[in-house]
Amino acid sequence: MFGLKFLGKTHIPHNKNTADLTPVKMTPPKEVLLPMAQHIGAPATPVVKVGDEVKVGQLIAEPSGYVSSPIYSSVSGKVTKIDNYLRPDGKSVPAIRIESDGEMSVLEGITPPEVTDFDSFIGAIRSSGLVGLGGAGFPTSVKLDAVKNGGIHTIVINGAECEPYITSDTRTMLDQSEAVYDGIALLEKYVPTAEKFIFGIEKNKPACIEEMARIFQDNPKVSIMPLPSLYPQGAEKVIIYNTTGLTVPEGKLPADVGVLVINVTSLAVLANYVKTGMPLVEKCVTVDGSAVKEPKNVVAPIGTSIREIIEFAGGLKEEAGKVIFGGPMMGIPACSLDEPISKTTNAITVFNVKEATEREASACIHCGRCVSACPMGLNPTAFSKALGYGTEEKMEKLEEASINLCMECGCCSYVCPASRPLVQNNRLGKTALREYKAHKASLK
Repeated sequence: MFGLKFLGKTHIPHNKNTADLTPVKMTPPKEVLLPMAQHIGAPATPVVKVGDEVKVGQLIAEPSGYVSSPIYSSVSGKVTKIDNYLRPDGKSVPAIRIESDGEMSVLEGITPPEVTDFDSFIGAIRSSGLVGLGGAGFPTSVKLDAVKNGGIHTIVINGAECEPYITSDTRTMLDQSEAVYDGIALLEKYVPTAEKFIFGIEKNKPACIEEMARIFQDNPKVSIMPLPSLYPQGAEKVIIYNTTGLTVPEGKLPADVGVLVINVTSLAVLANYVKTGMPLVEKCVTVDGSAVKEPKNVVAPIGTSIREIIEFAGGLKEEAGKVIFGGPMMGIPACSLDEPISKTTNAITVFNVKEATEREASACIHCGRCVSACPMGLNPTAFSKALGYGTEEKMEKLEEASINLCMECGCCSYVCPASRPLVQNNRLGKTALREYKAHKASLK
C-alpha cells in the first residue's frame, strides 16, 4: 500500500556518543518508586503492604489480567508507601515506594524456571516480568503466545536503535551477545514454525553487525541485515517491511502476516531469566544530552529516580532545560527529576536551556515536507485541519485520513519549517477518535 515509503528517509543526527562505553552498574539508590503500570494493559496488583521487608527479585505485584505483567522489587529494603502516582503521560496509577537498605540482598530460593514445552516457555516469560523493552511495553508473553496458533514464519530481531543518543541496545549486542545467542536458541526450540530469524541493525553500528554475524555464522536460519541509518528504522512496521518486504495492513498485527518482532535487549533478558531465574529488575539506561557532564551507559534498578541516575553519571555541566525519558524524537518529557525509570526506559536525555527552547509555531506554509517525511505516507496537516471541525465531522475526517496509522515517530514535527506541533496534534486526534468510538460503542 505504501511501497518504499516504509523505508523512512529522515536524516537526523545520530549522536551515539556512548556507543563505545561499557555500561556501569550504579550504587544502590536511596529508594525506588515502582508504578503498577509499566506496560500496556491492566496495571499489576500489589501483593505487599507498607512495612514489609523485601529483597531483590521478590514479587511485589502480580498481573491482574491476561494483558498485564508482574513487578518485582529492584532493591532490598522496606515498603514505605503505596499510593497513587501521576505518570508523565497524565495517568494516575498505584505505585509502591521502597526505601533501600543499601545491601541489594537477593531473595533466597531464586532458581531458573523449568521450561520443557511451549506452555512452560510462555509461563516463564510471563513470570519474568518481561515487556517490550524497545517500545510501548507490550507484555512479551502475550506477544509470543500468539504463535501457538501457528503461522509465524519469520522472527525479526530489532537492533535498529534509530533514536539519537540511545546506545543501550548497542551495548546489549556487544556485551551480551551470548545471551542473544541463547535467546535465539530458545525461540528456535519453542517456535518451531519460524523458518527465518532476521536481525535488523542500522549501518551506523558496524561493531554490532560484525558481532552478530560472528556468533550466528554457523546458523543458516539467522541472517544479519544492515539497514540504512534513516529514521524511524526501528518502528515495528518499518523494520518488518525493510527486512521482509511484507506490509502490515491497517488494524492488523505483525502476526497476521506471519511475523514476530522482538527487541534485541528483550531477547537477552529472556535468555538470562531462563538461565538464572532473576526477573526483570534493572535496566541499562543511556544518560546523554547537551547538559550532561559525563555521558555514559548506566545499569540502574528499575524505579530509581532520574536525579540519582544523573548524579551517579557525573551530574550536569549546565542547567537542564528539558529532561526526556528516551530520545528526543519519541521520548516523553519528565515532569520532575524525582520521576522514576520504568521497564521501558532505555535513556535519559537532558538538554541545556538553549537547545530546549522551542521556536514559536507559525502558520502552515503548505510546503508538504511533513507528508514527504512520513514513513506511512500520511498527511499530518489533514489531521490538524480535522481537529478544527465539529465532533462528528472531525471523527470522520480523522478516520478517513487513517490517523491510527500514525506511529508518533515525530518526523513531521522535525522537518516542519513552521515549527508546528504536528505530532502532538496527531496524538490528540488519535485519543479523540478512540474515546469517541468507545463512547458510541457504550450507547449500543
